[in-house]
Amino acid sequence: ESTPVGDGARRLARLVDAAEEAARAARADLAMRAATDLLARDAAPADRVRARLAVLDTAGQGLCDLEEIYVHAMEDSEGDTALRAAVQLRLAVKYVLADGDPLRSRAAAVESAALAGSVGDRRTAARALTVQARMDRVLGSPDAERVLAEARALEVFERPLGIRNAAQILTIRHAMFDDRLTDARDQLNALLPLVERRGPVEDSIELFRTLAEIDARQGQCAAALAHAGRSLALTLEAGLSPGPAWYALALAETAGGSFERAASYARRSVRASEEEGDHVFLSRSLYALGRVQLINGDVASALESLRRVQTGERAQSTVDPSMLRWHEELAEALLANDAPEEAAALLDAVRPVAERLGRTTVLLGCDRAYALYLAASGKADEAAGLLARTAESFGGAGLPLERGRALIALARVERRRRRRSAAQSALHAAAAVFERAGAVPWLGLTTETSSRTAEAAPANGESLSALTDAELRLAQLVGRGASNQEAAAKLYLSVKTVEARLTRIYQKLDVRSRAQLATALTARPGHRPAAAAAESPAAG
Repeated sequence: ESTPVGDGARRLARLVDAAEEAARAARADLAMRAATDLLARDAAPADRVRARLAVLDTAGQGLCDLEEIYVHAMEDSEGDTALRAAVQLRLAVKYVLADGDPLRSRAAAVESAALAGSVGDRRTAARALTVQARMDRVLGSPDAERVLAEARALEVFERPLGIRNAAQILTIRHAMFDDRLTDARDQLNALLPLVERRGPVEDSIELFRTLAEIDARQGQCAAALAHAGRSLALTLEAGLSPGPAWYALALAETAGGSFERAASYARRSVRASEEEGDHVFLSRSLYALGRVQLINGDVASALESLRRVQTGERAQSTVDPSMLRWHEELAEALLANDAPEEAAALLDAVRPVAERLGRTTVLLGCDRAYALYLAASGKADEAAGLLARTAESFGGAGLPLERGRALIALARVERRRRRRSAAQSALHAAAAVFERAGAVPWLGLTTETSSRTAEAAPANGESLSALTDAELRLAQLVGRGASNQEAAAKLYLSVKTVEARLTRIYQKLDVRSRAQLATALTARPGHRPAAAAAESPAAG
């Protein structure tokens, strides 16, 4: 703005530089200001493209309302191969984030890589191949790792680093998806000092968010909360899209903070992603929300959230089940809602894909859910054996929280087998796992479940543990005075299903009236209601 009015050419050049510098600093306001000034002048097509790309690069996750910028950038890049490659790269990102179309994203990335390669633009070619590798992973292509290796070979880091969409960070995320968590953490820790010293703020946000995800998965609960909090603080300070940071904080709170706060943060991420039209993080945040709803025993809400994930992932042609592990959560929610056939079908569908792609820890999650299916089908002996093996395998894979979760499930099955000592042993083992990890909310589940296991049996000699999760939730509602119609509406069931389920409940508890049912369900002082997390399907 200090450039003399008569020096128009220099002013235009400085406006382009200003827009690109603002993009590197994640200053969307300054990028737009410089681009608007430039586009109001008689600038060359190449300058107009560069200014528009700078605006796109500061848009974060919110790409839905920028269609006109893409159109004009494509028009102005006609005949300039390098610029067209850069525009195609931004389109590849838009197609997956804003449109939820990985197939189209992959096609744009392939074209961008080819164009950039033809003019020797290694940086753009590497970024385009990175997007292609990411889409290949989503689509379940065996070429994903080969393409990612090509991207790493071409990658050139400049000042500032700019690793947010680079092959190096995608390599780390692939390691995280594969549960090679120590490897992923080591690579991130090597990058962090460099990024903090000379990288843009978006790089730091990406690294802290990814660290939080790894920490939560690895059972480093305090570190997960710290890293997620740092990611959110930097995000808010920079005025960037908050959805990804809220998602990371929801995962961290689920691991070591509070289930209630986790649900709140996940809802914020859902709202932010919906407002910005971000399909990728909408699925992720709905997954985080559905998972914690399941843990808290709110099965109806969990089913709603997880079915939205299922719908979104199918619409986006997502094949690889390791990137967002909603299948096992939805299967457990279906089991809790008395839909064992649908749960079994879901697990049967995902297992061959996980086997083909070599996603071993995905298979362990399926085993845990399938064990619950066996228990619901009256095969408690098989379920107990499978859960014991699954818990041990999770421990061997370096996934302590998953091990503890499987042990809680084992305790529940053992309780149904009337093996109270075995149930207590499994709970004590789970508590030890959670205590070492600092998994505060999960540790609370073991205490409440242990309290439930030791609870005195009703006078009729039958234990409440004879009831399935679905039966227990219905019994609680009816015991509190709900009519059949009200219970049906609350649980999303037909009145006929409620009546049939109540008949089974009465038979199992040997009661003949709602008053007797309420008496049988009376909890000890301080005991948490059955709909709470101690009896939630996710807790076992």
